[in-house]
Amino acid sequence: MTGRTRSRGLGLLLAVACTAAGCKKGSEDAAAAQAVEPVVSLGAENVARVEMRELQSGPGISGTLQARTAAAVRAEVGGTILGIKAEQGQEVKKGQELARIEDATLRDQLIAARTAARTAASALRVAQAEQERSAKLAKAGVITPRDLERAQLGVAQAEGQLAEARSRLALAQEQLGRARIVAPFDGVVSERQANAGDVVQPGAPLFTIVDPRTLRLEASVPAAVLEQVKVDTPVEFQVTGYGDRTFSGKVERINPVVDPATGQVRIYVAIPNMDLQLLAGLFAEGRVASQARQALAVPVDAVDDANGQPSVLRIQDERVKRVPVTVGLTDAVEQQVEVRSGLRAGDVVVLGSARDTVGEGSRVKVEPPRPGSKPVESEGPGVGGSEAPPRQQQPATGAQAPQGPRGGPSAQQPQAPAPQQQGAGGGATSPAP
Repeated sequence: MTGRTRSRGLGLLLAVACTAAGCKKGSEDAAAAQAVEPVVSLGAENVARVEMRELQSGPGISGTLQARTAAAVRAEVGGTILGIKAEQGQEVKKGQELARIEDATLRDQLIAARTAARTAASALRVAQAEQERSAKLAKAGVITPRDLERAQLGVAQAEGQLAEARSRLALAQEQLGRARIVAPFDGVVSERQANAGDVVQPGAPLFTIVDPRTLRLEASVPAAVLEQVKVDTPVEFQVTGYGDRTFSGKVERINPVVDPATGQVRIYVAIPNMDLQLLAGLFAEGRVASQARQALAVPVDAVDDANGQPSVLRIQDERVKRVPVTVGLTDAVEQQVEVRSGLRAGDVVVLGSARDTVGEGSRVKVEPPRPGSKPVESEGPGVGGSEAPPRQQQPATGAQAPQGPRGGPSAQQPQAPAPQQQGAGGGATSPAP
């Protein structure tokens, strides 16, 4: 073999070796590219944990609290108010004097009526004595029967005059008593409309007295849900100014007539208030709790029933899986729905619009909650399926990941590590920028 032939063989062998090495490197790069998988980052607000909750269902109501027992105290006689003895917010007892109207004229009328009654009584005694004398004379034949009848008629007239005088005396006494304004029952003065020195006429409003120990909420419900509302059905509500505190009452009465203009039925809710913490006039909003029970629940926006079969996206081992569920009671106020099958306590599900960014088999990573937000306790990042104690809705947590626009979930595309280059001395060096 000549030297030229040997050189050609060595060159061909080198070319084949280089080609093989290049193919091997290309296969490794393709495999590495296939191993890289996009990871969807979900914020803590985009997930929630399945948990046991108290669920309630029933029509919502709203209205203003009113005193169940209230009375407008009015002037019953006219005159000048001599003094005010009760102020707004003051507790009063039944019969306690609130004010007094000038009564000098009424006292004079009482004296006159008492005198007239005494005079009428004396006249009756005289007439009765005359009747007795006439009866004896008539029996002896001294006077005629007609004279006896006149004497008897005189007694009847005197009796009538005495009865009239006594009636006027009772009226005068009553009028004098009406000059003294008193509380009709135990309660609190909620309003005072008059001042000392005012000249009032009969019927003029002076005070408003309420009994704050029992309040009433008047509200309306649609006639279509009236089947859920019965007398003694519990009602739960919240009141403006009391934060998240919940109060309770019971349906006391239901108006038997539907308002034809609105299709609503008026209901009346009795609210005990023995501790006097609630005040009449406050706005209340709540619902008639026609159904209530403890149940596994998820937020309403975790359930997708577009295809007629309710389902949720559950995160387990950092993977998304669509799970069919059976739902039950819906709590419209808390925006929670009962899950009867398909999930267990501790499972983590995807919420709301985040469901549109992931699908069956998607790999996800859940961010930790933002500062100031309510944290969600979990076994690990994006891992569901473990039992957890009942608590308020809690999203799962995981490693920090960047967010997409508006704080929603964003996809991360992990980059394959760059191949290292061999330096002149055979050591590894970072790739040039």
